[in-house]
Amino acid sequence: MYVAVKGGEAAINEAHKLLAEERRGDTSVSELSIDQIDEQLSLAVDRVMTEGSLYDRKLAALAIKQARGDLIEAIFLIRAYRTTLPRFGSSRPVDTAVMGIRRRISATFKDIPGGQILGPTFDYTHRLLDFKLAAEGDGGDGNPLDEDAGSIGEKALLDEAMPRVVDLLKHEGLIEDEQPGDDDEDVGDLTREPMSFPVERDIRLQNLARGDEGFLLALGYSTQRGYGRSHPFAGEIRLGEVVVEFTPEDLGFPIEIGELTLTECQMVNQFKGSAEAPPQFTRGYGLSFGHCERKVIAMALVDRALKGRALGETVEGPAQDEEFVMEHSDNIQATGFVEHLKLPHYVDFQSELELVRKMRRKTARADTDNENDEIVEAAE
Repeated sequence: MYVAVKGGEAAINEAHKLLAEERRGDTSVSELSIDQIDEQLSLAVDRVMTEGSLYDRKLAALAIKQARGDLIEAIFLIRAYRTTLPRFGSSRPVDTAVMGIRRRISATFKDIPGGQILGPTFDYTHRLLDFKLAAEGDGGDGNPLDEDAGSIGEKALLDEAMPRVVDLLKHEGLIEDEQPGDDDEDVGDLTREPMSFPVERDIRLQNLARGDEGFLLALGYSTQRGYGRSHPFAGEIRLGEVVVEFTPEDLGFPIEIGELTLTECQMVNQFKGSAEAPPQFTRGYGLSFGHCERKVIAMALVDRALKGRALGETVEGPAQDEEFVMEHSDNIQATGFVEHLKLPHYVDFQSELELVRKMRRKTARADTDNENDEIVEAAE
């Protein structure tokens, strides 16, 4: 049906040239470098890495530049590149409890062990355009960080281990208990095996981590309104660096192979209890590469909504429908299915056109026959 797409090679080549020209823009303006994108558009880079399932800041920045800032196109480029990479094993589970903290807040308790660490955030800024940023130079406000605060460039971190806030509820038995799985237990991989419903939570979380932020945001929002009527609490949101360990077969013990920046969210929801469980709080979980707070909050909301069936709750909306959520959350699949409508559908359309014409001719004949019958009846 798409054989026509193979034609017009000369026109396609010229379209590629025009795309490159549009990407570069006015040549009198300095070209945007990969390092500039990485350092100054870091949140875009973080989203591309998360939904592209590949932690590589430079490649994500390159994809953003190539895609002219279209983040879904950039995610597509990263996903495609990822398929070319060999996989030599799996890392050990990272422990976010010992994360080098850059930001850590809780909406459930004011005073938490280690304190509230505001870190880099838009939360307390005025939503007013800062025209200083349009001026030449760094656009700073002339108020550098205090010496004790360090600098982001130096990755100033709080190295002391900070216990999770939800563990305070766990200590009192007020929140559902979630035990870590066996390190040797196989974890599902939706990039290698097709999904089969119902799915285990490891696959669900993988799907949500790769899912489109906007889609998850809308679903999470829906759970707080008429399709769930819940008011969850952000038990803890933390941003920082974690060490990644890998155990080579020839060594038999773990070694450090790198460091990742992660954002984690633990959402706390009320649960009125059931025949099997007493009234308690339940959890929703979100995790992403880089600094993606909106994403992990939405992910945690949807994760909790998808646990509703197992908790015996009545499914009330789309966010509680596992198959709906997981089949529609991937922005690459959604983009492909929607944008394929731009491809030539000449054969399809001609068949539909001929069908509509036949239907209209049949309707016209039926109307004529009815009119003739009415004339005959009137004459009689």
